[in-house]
Amino acid sequence: MSSTSISSPTDPPSGASGGKGLKDGALGLASSVAIGLASTAPAYSLAATLGLVVAGVGLQSPIVMILAFIPMLLIAYAYREMNAADPDCGTTFTWAARAFGPRTGWMGGWGIIAADVIVLANLAQIAGQYGFELIGANGLASSTLWTTTAGVVWIVLMTWLCYIGIEISAALQKVLLGIEVVMLAVLSVVALAKVYTGHAAAGSAHIALSWFNPLNIDSPSAFTKGILAAIFIYWGWDTAVSVNEETESRASTPGRAAVISTVLLLVIYAVVSTSAQAFAGIGTSGTGLANKANAGDVLSGLGNEVFGSHGIGWFLSKLLIFMVLTSSAASTQTSILPTARTTLSMAAHKAIPARFARIHAKYLTPTWSTVGMGVVSAVFYVVLSKVSTAVLTDSIGSIGLSIAFYYGLTGAACVWYYRRVLTRSARDLWFKGILPGLGALILFGLFVYAAFFVYADPGYGTGSVDLPLLGQVGRVSVIGIGSLLFGALVMIGYSLVRPAYFAKRVITVSAAEPS
Repeated sequence: MSSTSISSPTDPPSGASGGKGLKDGALGLASSVAIGLASTAPAYSLAATLGLVVAGVGLQSPIVMILAFIPMLLIAYAYREMNAADPDCGTTFTWAARAFGPRTGWMGGWGIIAADVIVLANLAQIAGQYGFELIGANGLASSTLWTTTAGVVWIVLMTWLCYIGIEISAALQKVLLGIEVVMLAVLSVVALAKVYTGHAAAGSAHIALSWFNPLNIDSPSAFTKGILAAIFIYWGWDTAVSVNEETESRASTPGRAAVISTVLLLVIYAVVSTSAQAFAGIGTSGTGLANKANAGDVLSGLGNEVFGSHGIGWFLSKLLIFMVLTSSAASTQTSILPTARTTLSMAAHKAIPARFARIHAKYLTPTWSTVGMGVVSAVFYVVLSKVSTAVLTDSIGSIGLSIAFYYGLTGAACVWYYRRVLTRSARDLWFKGILPGLGALILFGLFVYAAFFVYADPGYGTGSVDLPLLGQVGRVSVIGIGSLLFGALVMIGYSLVRPAYFAKRVITVSAAEPS
């Protein structure tokens, strides 16, 4: 088969890497790991998701957090191996196109774009709400108008930081991530200390081995809901690979950063979820983690109970709110980074209009791609906020489908790309074949089961949609599947206008491992 020709912007600025014009060697391993961790927004993700996991699987939430790590690690290996062969900032888009063809690659890129646009709307809402709560303006925090306004301001600010340079972005991420991890550690230690000294909230319990037994989960449906929610809180580490063309030793460092990020996230989530459950219990009232009133934010109320409301406790409670605020703000920034680079790569390969491949002469960052991501996310957020906060809530649940889709596609692309060299050594078989393939099967299986059985249930989420021939279908499933189908329509429309990219035949694999 003939290989795809890659078109890149002409005359890249001085200091640029490769043909796209991004700044070469701007990030080291530590910066890449920080970006990968910050992209997951550990504090925000736990605040928004832990209650949902507990409501689904009860006392088994710690083991669900651990089990959700497995497919993430398997796909992280796929990212590492594919990045070693082709360190292109388009990641899934580029790799799936090389393995399966341009249309599959285009849909992989769209999966990244759709997930990041949807999550930015939710991150902006959290940032706006917590910003007001931090200064005690609870009335404004409960106002849709003011939280939406503040959220848009956050998107604009984070877009600007991404625009003026990757190094500035990475430096900010290190500071914000440091605050985040320290506060989560302090929360966990103090919570466990109060549990074992008898000063915890009503419903607290000592850690038990049964919490780590997945067989105690009520049903496959409950297990799937819990796993998908937990997978969402791991999502984002692949940003470390999306900035590969700006990283030192770009064929190796980004892949190492991805694997390291997923392992560190496992430790953070396992410790915090276990200590939080021990302190607050899984009750449906008060500070219980299954209390629906706290489902969207379990850390705020938990912080007041763990630290108290006076003296140093008041300060730590406020710092916890600030931490969730900075976590969502940091993730807003690191959600813009991978999408801007995905569209940059798609434009460089002529899969979307060439203007999205433009690079700033001074900052060596994508211009149209970065600004475009900020604008689209802000508009999407404003529209959903005006339509219904319930729709906004359901949209965050739908992200799990986009994540499972493009992560699973990356795992499958790794297996197919390396299929002819898998028997060369045990390492090739495991890390290029078995592990990525297993990760892809798990994620595609979760995608199908969730989309057509769990999320499609009209009782799931906050509402349903009456579809022709199908009747009432859960809105979470409609948004998730609909966003991918909309991408397919966009792809078909663009292929009719600019057919050159889609007419290419993309190389799958050579007889030897690609360099």
